[in-house]
Amino acid sequence: MAHLAHYKEAHPLPFVITHWINLAAMVILIISGLLIHFPVPISMGIARGLHIFAGIVLFLNCLVRVIMSFFVRSAPTGGTRETVKDYKTWLPQKDNRHQGGAWVKYYLFMKKDHPLGAKLGVPQKLSYLLIPILILLMFITGLCLWQPTANSAFCQWCLGLVGGAMSMRVIHYFGMYVFIIFMFIHVHLATAEGSEPVKLMFLHKEHGGLVYDPDKHVIVGEDREAGHE
Repeated sequence: MAHLAHYKEAHPLPFVITHWINLAAMVILIISGLLIHFPVPISMGIARGLHIFAGIVLFLNCLVRVIMSFFVRSAPTGGTRETVKDYKTWLPQKDNRHQGGAWVKYYLFMKKDHPLGAKLGVPQKLSYLLIPILILLMFITGLCLWQPTANSAFCQWCLGLVGGAMSMRVIHYFGMYVFIIFMFIHVHLATAEGSEPVKLMFLHKEHGGLVYDPDKHVIVGEDREAGHE
């Protein structure tokens, strides 16, 4: 089955930048977190400093990305250059409101072709909507474990809520593995239909394919020129 064309409007440059800042911050957090939990002959001060810095960057970058979704426009589906305010692409859309089962079967290799329609499949929407919540929770748990902020009234309340610093440390630690699992799932969801979406996100390189009418929800042609200019 031919796939929808991949246009830059699907991922405007500001979103490409925040995406890669997110990735860099998550990788630094995971590596530095493991070094903190399983010490090796390396300065713990460096590992902790990188961990704190990357955590603040991840939280602020996530906040900026969420705010931008209400102002920056993006294509609501592949195969079109028409745009809407980006937050609308994260909510249920007419194209995929009833496609949950079909998308799950596709990602589990039980179905050869994925449904045509909205830019993000149902599993993608669910996982991506949960990530800002996870980032917020990890930021809060991190503040509760960081000495300069651990004694604040809010952090002390949070620590009391979960039973102390050790319980908070366990929550923070296992939250890291949720990030790791998410990254593997994210790569699978992004590459399940080929490398073109990755090329668009990495290099902002367009790729031809089927042209889609987001208003009529039908294929209206094929673009063979995109990516060959």
